[in-house]
Amino acid sequence: MESGVVHIFKEDRCPLGQPGQCVPNFTWQPGLSDIFNYTPNGTWDAEPEPMSPIIPIIVAVYSVVFVVGLVGNCLVMYVIIRYTKMKTATNIYIFNLAVADALVTTTMPFQSTDYLLSSWPFGEVACKVFISIDYYNMFTSIFTLTMMSVDRYIAVCHPVKALDFRTPVKAKIINVIIWVLSSAAGIPAMVLGNTNTNNECALQFPDPYTYWDTLMKICVFIFAFVAPLIIITVCYTLMVLRLKSVRLLSGSREKDRNLRRITRLVLVVVAVFVVCWTPIHIFILVKALSASVPETTAVMAAYFFCVALGYTNSSLNPILYAFLDENFKRCFRDFCYSLNEEQSISVCHVDFAGRPKCREEVGSLNCCKRNYNSSLN
Repeated sequence: MESGVVHIFKEDRCPLGQPGQCVPNFTWQPGLSDIFNYTPNGTWDAEPEPMSPIIPIIVAVYSVVFVVGLVGNCLVMYVIIRYTKMKTATNIYIFNLAVADALVTTTMPFQSTDYLLSSWPFGEVACKVFISIDYYNMFTSIFTLTMMSVDRYIAVCHPVKALDFRTPVKAKIINVIIWVLSSAAGIPAMVLGNTNTNNECALQFPDPYTYWDTLMKICVFIFAFVAPLIIITVCYTLMVLRLKSVRLLSGSREKDRNLRRITRLVLVVVAVFVVCWTPIHIFILVKALSASVPETTAVMAAYFFCVALGYTNSSLNPILYAFLDENFKRCFRDFCYSLNEEQSISVCHVDFAGRPKCREEVGSLNCCKRNYNSSLN
């Protein structure tokens, strides 16, 4: 979920007309195994490929993120589409988050290839699409989580208003608005994304380069992290105060239990997102405001760890749903055993034709229908 933050750190140039003043710097480019081996005009040469021992680890992590994230998020989308009672307001937002996460996991094989080859072999168009997906994912994810927090706040603190506001149709409209707002970052990223003379895929800012580069970093930090985090914090602070002051939020203890459980699920998803993304955003801020960051292999290894941590978040959400939400767990289990269940249904119809009870026992929708108490939502 994330390499937009990789690309905004691209700085591989010399002072105009002064190649002798070229110094090694953070290029922040995935796949650049010789990241300090910067040799414009042959004037500077550091130790060759200091990042090479880290590359296999990065590729291994990305491979796991790709498999777990793509399969898990596609399964989340399937469950929400397949089962009617899963189409609640909260789950519509979860669907939007799964779409963004699934999209960014599809870039993992391309990034792994970029690391292994130390260059971008897929051409200019693929570069633009790749960078655009990263920015869309970065902004869509945090905007969706922010909206989920606002949604929870309304459900907990304003239950009467929630009846009108918290509907699947309105949630779908809000999801569309989120993608439109994310285009404010995704479209410019697509326009600016390109391969440079070293065949590296990165954002290519116009002159003055430093000004636009720094402006982009600060805007990403504010709008993709700080501002949403403030809104989320305010929402959950008000919710905690409400939950502490009122024992029963609704007229039913069961509904109240469900309300608190879904609120806890959203809080955990948001908390994991913050944990995964805070380190890389700190790197962004430090690099934007300081020129004294040590350019050592250890620092670069820490940086790429933070990048990988951001991507890992895209594969964690389906796991969180499976552990924290009973209905997602039931539907996941139903999907995994669907082939066996279909076989059981066939046998059942042959042996006990005309008995509706048989269909009831093995029907593929039962595990998601019975005891439904999910995102009420």
